[in-house]
Amino acid sequence: MFNRLPNIIRKPIIFYFDNEPIEALEGDTIASALLSAGVVEFRKSALSHNKRGPYCLMGTCFECLLEVDGVTQQQTCLLYTSPSPRDKRQSRMPSSA
Repeated sequence: MFNRLPNIIRKPIIFYFDNEPIEALEGDTIASALLSAGVVEFRKSALSHNKRGPYCLMGTCFECLLEVDGVTQQQTCLLYTSPSPRDKRQSRMPSSA
């Protein structure tokens, strides 16, 4: 579904999503790396629990929210991959304080 541009040389890296290794290329956003790996469900909607995934890929729609290194509500279309982050689906929407 999602293909990388040919002839662009970037270093491969591994990051973890839901404790599974995902191969990405240096400079990929978390969202684009997950989509390239075939992950299309990032979270479930708060009320209907429908599957949600990236839509705009430019930080406008908030459909790509994941927990990144223990911080919830992270827009993964705006965050670059790196070897250390542990990303995962949010188990629930955070409550308002």
